[in-house]
Amino acid sequence: MAGAADRVREAALDLFAERGFHGVGIRQLAERAGLSSASLYHYMGTKTDLLAAIMRECLGRLVTEAEAAAAEHADPTARVEALVRAHVVSHAEQPRETRVVDGELSALTGEARAEVVALRDRYERVWQDAIDAGTAAGAFTVGSPAVARRALLEMCSGVARWYDAAGPMPLAELADTYAALARQLLGVPPAPAGSRSDAPA
Repeated sequence: MAGAADRVREAALDLFAERGFHGVGIRQLAERAGLSSASLYHYMGTKTDLLAAIMRECLGRLVTEAEAAAAEHADPTARVEALVRAHVVSHAEQPRETRVVDGELSALTGEARAEVVALRDRYERVWQDAIDAGTAAGAFTVGSPAVARRALLEMCSGVARWYDAAGPMPLAELADTYAALARQLLGVPPAPAGSRSDAPA
């Protein structure tokens, strides 16, 4: 059985994703977590503290995964494909986290907001560095690398809104499909049949 802190986190993710941060009261959080309102604060601090902790955790995990994926590939095209696959898988498997992180930043202020924004910017920088490297090397043909980054992130994040694990396409295949779409968006020439951009020379 999950501990009380884990139940509070799960309750917050469910409710924040369903109703938004400002649509959730302490009593609702306590009821969903199976705790009294008085004991809830022991496990979460304030409601804002709980939101900030969830967002730091989720973005921190994304940053770690992205930096690891980028470090594996010197080739910019393979690097972007790895970032796309990791992002698609993470967002398809964790749609609640996506809704909360993408939709509730405005609920944070001060130091908590600054920490979350710094993590978001660090994550996007990994993508921007890969796109800039590909553009500089002539591997990508894009008018605005910054717009390309935003378009890719929006495209990949969208799977959180519709992906169904019971649907006809396995997640790994979906991630590969999105990697191919990313290549097209960046103007990468089609790879020869049976090859991959990260295949050994």
